[in-house]
Amino acid sequence: MHHETVTITLMDGSVKHFPKCITGLEIAQHISEGLAKQVLAIVVNGEVWDTTRAIHTDATVQLLTWNDGAGKSVFWHSSAHLLAEALEALYPGIQLGIGPAIERGFYYDVDFGEQGFDATHLEKVEAKILALAQQKNPYRRTEISKKEATRFFQEKEDVYKLELLQELDDGQITFYQQGAFTDLCKGPHIPHTGFIKAVKLLNVAGAYWRGNEKNKQLTRIYGITFPQQKELKAHLLLLEEAKKRNHQKLGKELGLFTFSEKVGIGLPLWLPKGAMLRERLEQFLREAQTKAGYQPVVTPHIGHKSLYVTSGHYEKYGQDSFQPIQTPHEGEEFLLKPMNCPHHCEIYKSEPRSYRDLPVRLAEFGTVYRYEQHGELHGLARTRCFTQDDAHIFCRLDHLKEEFEKVIDLVLYVFEKLDLQVYTAQLSLRDPRQSSKYIGNDQDWEKAEKAIQEVVTQKGLKTTRELGEAAFYGPKLDFMVKDALDRSWQLGTVQLDYQLPERFGLDYIGADNKKHRPVLIHRAPFGSLERFIALLIEHTGGKFPLWLAPDQVAVLPISEKYAAYAEQVYQTLVAQKIRGFIDHRDEKIGKKIRSAELCKVPYMLIVGEKEMLENTVAVRRQGTGTQSTKPVDEFVKMITDHLLS
Repeated sequence: MHHETVTITLMDGSVKHFPKCITGLEIAQHISEGLAKQVLAIVVNGEVWDTTRAIHTDATVQLLTWNDGAGKSVFWHSSAHLLAEALEALYPGIQLGIGPAIERGFYYDVDFGEQGFDATHLEKVEAKILALAQQKNPYRRTEISKKEATRFFQEKEDVYKLELLQELDDGQITFYQQGAFTDLCKGPHIPHTGFIKAVKLLNVAGAYWRGNEKNKQLTRIYGITFPQQKELKAHLLLLEEAKKRNHQKLGKELGLFTFSEKVGIGLPLWLPKGAMLRERLEQFLREAQTKAGYQPVVTPHIGHKSLYVTSGHYEKYGQDSFQPIQTPHEGEEFLLKPMNCPHHCEIYKSEPRSYRDLPVRLAEFGTVYRYEQHGELHGLARTRCFTQDDAHIFCRLDHLKEEFEKVIDLVLYVFEKLDLQVYTAQLSLRDPRQSSKYIGNDQDWEKAEKAIQEVVTQKGLKTTRELGEAAFYGPKLDFMVKDALDRSWQLGTVQLDYQLPERFGLDYIGADNKKHRPVLIHRAPFGSLERFIALLIEHTGGKFPLWLAPDQVAVLPISEKYAAYAEQVYQTLVAQKIRGFIDHRDEKIGKKIRSAELCKVPYMLIVGEKEMLENTVAVRRQGTGTQSTKPVDEFVKMITDHLLS
């Protein structure tokens, strides 16, 4: 009897032949029983599947375990289903919204109707989840018709699932069932609930259905699970540390920024120390940009509506923008600037350009405005007005790769200077299945994606590929940075754009005396200053590098008798452009030290009789608790040498 086979290529490059309809679990068992016990899901030709799904064709297969990001994501998505099962058992009659995996953990949006639910109920739900997990119920996938699926949710009176069903086509609908729970879901899921050994429900929040403020507010329950108790324990310690480093808490304590409801939510107010921090970051990048051949420009905070219609931003970002500003002049409408690029295109267009003038690199710390919904706002990390360290490079096709490479070098220089050592470059490509999200033709998109891929390969950057994450006008390279708590932040971005030069009719005269279109590179190494500073605060815990610290030195006289000497020391520092202050308060020295410690001032200089007589200072480094005596000029040299290095 002839058995059909499939050719399976594994991630180590090995090629194996198996009977047709083999499952991922069987492939894992073929490699080793130990591996089979750890496999959570598989990737078949780039798509994540259940381990029990049959493979009918030749395929490239990756086996996912807890050590893979995609493996964790499947684990957490399955945990969300388990949370929903526990909630249905404890609170009959609830209606369920959505329950996705997120970067760390998962959530489920629930309509509890008349039944109350708050954080005091979480422990009871956790216990139920663990009891259900121990039943080791398999996650079973079934394909179901739209009619049957509709009937199922009508019987449960679940309006949210019925709404989601309306948007799905017949023949593409799948249910997943584990234990007594069935959900509309495209999957995939872990083999059975027994993999889930540790659970913590973290908090309860309100969330509008589908993120729309006009819809009903549901109860969002956040949680996280692990295959081992010790991993949960380590994670909870990390969360404690994250609370201490919270940029909103530290921003207040260090006097960096504030918010005012009168000014408006999501609109930060920078206090003197925060403004100085921002200025130094800007200055640092300005110097690096000047060396790299960028020219500064300044553009207004508003622009004519037609400007953003031309650029495509009005169509794509119209709903996320503030409402148009009407002027007394009939038909005249302005928008708060959602992006700087249309303004920069008009600057490029303001004079004729020759091929010899290119590349033209225009840079601006440009403040932009987006209408983020209330629930989306989060300190400096998500605001309604933010300043981008924006630049636009208009170049010839033959410059493209070199310019793109130089931008990557600049981004990496910024990361190095700020001690951001762990990062991945994410290739954000368009999703060919959702072509309506993008502008421009396939040929340009393919060219642009290929160019970025080649540069990234050449640079040897550690990269991931994400379909559907491109900007609407072109592919991009996004830098995902890990902070000291191992959390990912999306920071620097480099984007390639053939569309805006086309839409704005930009050109240059080539060596052939004919008109040609430039290519546009958008780039922002910080991304947004607000978000970047939020990351810096949490990454450093407020202990900024010396060159960036708002106050580098606090001079602390032991008593009023040494005020004149403290002033003399301070003036010596000022003369060398070392930033600081004198604590003249009539307080004990211990209290002054504690106060400087809380403000995270890198150096404290304690001065008393001995120091005054010997022209020295007692130097105390923040956070060490030790001090040593140094002549004033020696301390100054130590600081200036450090700042120059």
